[in-house]
Amino acid sequence: MNLPAEIEKQFIVVEHELPSHEQLREIATGIAQGDELPTDEEFSRVLDSAAGLTRYEAEGAFSLSIVRHGRLDPACIWDVKSQQLKKSGLVSIHRGTESFDHLGGLDNLKRFCLRAMRRQGEGTVGNRPRGVLLLSPPGCGKSQFAKALGNETGRPTVVLDVGALLGSLVGQSESNVRAALKLADAMAPCVLFCDEIEKALAGATSSGQTDSGVTARVFGSLLTWLNDHDSDVFFVGTCNDASKLPPEFARAERFDGVFFVDLPGRDQKDAIWGIYTRHYGLDTKQARPDDANWTGAEIKSCCRLASLLDVPLVQAAQNVVPVAVTAGDKIEGLRQWASGRCLSADRAGVYSRTEGASGSRVRRVVREPGVN
Repeated sequence: MNLPAEIEKQFIVVEHELPSHEQLREIATGIAQGDELPTDEEFSRVLDSAAGLTRYEAEGAFSLSIVRHGRLDPACIWDVKSQQLKKSGLVSIHRGTESFDHLGGLDNLKRFCLRAMRRQGEGTVGNRPRGVLLLSPPGCGKSQFAKALGNETGRPTVVLDVGALLGSLVGQSESNVRAALKLADAMAPCVLFCDEIEKALAGATSSGQTDSGVTARVFGSLLTWLNDHDSDVFFVGTCNDASKLPPEFARAERFDGVFFVDLPGRDQKDAIWGIYTRHYGLDTKQARPDDANWTGAEIKSCCRLASLLDVPLVQAAQNVVPVAVTAGDKIEGLRQWASGRCLSADRAGVYSRTEGASGSRVRRVVREPGVN
């Protein structure tokens, strides 16, 4: 608030935080009676579903759940909270059904995140997991992994769109980012997902000459939160072009790990083919097209088109142009940058270009004399 200078000394600023789990429990027990109260295990899910609501909103959600279902139902409270978050325009909740069973490969990344998030209760507050940064060419499963991680760990997936938080008024963008991150803290435990983060923060290094420093200040607020927050929020950021990210963004202690997701290898592609041929009701034994350097998204597109057009997979593949063809030089440059700098999403250890997921050697093309 902007108070006149003559009277601002007469006021005291009091931070009125969103209700904690203990306060939400008091509100719930004051509204629900007898059989309307859930068991202890169910009560924990009810409180998690109400985290991030104000006291007034929590009272309304609990009352609506009792009227509709005769008890405190987490699903009903999630619906109410989703509506409130949509009205705020700061963050949104992803309510999909993705799981790791629908995501082939990425074995090391899956093990790392699940182990870190399931062991967080054994550590201190300062030893909670921070999150991961995923770098890869388009279509390799980064976004699907982030959405499936919440379902695998029983946490809501909160989607943060940094570009949508930028406002037209002076100071509005910075205020929106702080409010969105504060709301994510109040909704802990959760997974905070920020997709295509390098595009949202593009121009941070030259922000002073282009937008009066707004992007730089937004970037600084996010960096400070990543480094200092002690809430149980697991941040998952995805990126397609590491050259656009400032070097301080990926330094140690902002993330638990920076992973490179390469194009799927032979075993991974076989698993992905099996997932999507079954999903679209196709014959799993039919001949498959040449899928060299295909991504998981291109395999899914081929299966979907085969089902949509009612044609074999080999014929449907004629409508698929791999990203390795349209942007092969960029993918190779990304691999070279990630080699030695990022962890491998498929196997334990640091990613190396010579151990790419495709398993093929880099061959030098020697042309005959006189051939351009």
